[in-house]
Amino acid sequence: MNKYALRRLYRRYAPVYDLLFGAALAPGRRALAECCRGPRILEVGVGTGLALHLYPRDALVVGLDLSCEMLLRARRRVQAQALRQVRLLCADAEQLPFASASFDCVTLPYVLSVTPQPQRLLAELRRVCVPDGRILILNHFAGSRHWRWAERWLRPLAAKLGFDAALDLDATLRCERWRIEAIRSVNPFDLSRLVCIRNGG
Repeated sequence: MNKYALRRLYRRYAPVYDLLFGAALAPGRRALAECCRGPRILEVGVGTGLALHLYPRDALVVGLDLSCEMLLRARRRVQAQALRQVRLLCADAEQLPFASASFDCVTLPYVLSVTPQPQRLLAELRRVCVPDGRILILNHFAGSRHWRWAERWLRPLAAKLGFDAALDLDATLRCERWRIEAIRSVNPFDLSRLVCIRNGG
């Protein structure tokens, strides 16, 4: 799915996103935020801002998303929760508008399956994260014992919804420029996995 189609899709999702994916995926967001370290945090794919209140209050948090409609809801959430340390930006994650080594920690919650060019996105995460910084990827990956049967049947529907249900963790995240430190299952029935990565120099 190209970026124009993604913007159109998330324009439709925006009013109902919290209802569909809020509580169901909340455990993963909490686990991701608990692993954040450093004074400068970037969340790529901030959506409606469901994770923003979970980040350390003493850190600068920059939230970025491709969808202006999703960000509008995130801005309302930031104001309602008085998250003064948060900055929001509408931009393309595959061309991040930041200098290299701008952030101590970069998070990617539930984005990798919907980006048109996953490897280009991952390269951008590595670039903007400081050497030895932390990159946290939260996503559904193929092969979970609870979801293996469903992935096969839902694959055609998932593709129409702009979601890659067959994303392979090892093939996607294999990289000589970083080190995977931990992988843990999160969310009900191991729907998602949280991958903690140490960025290379």
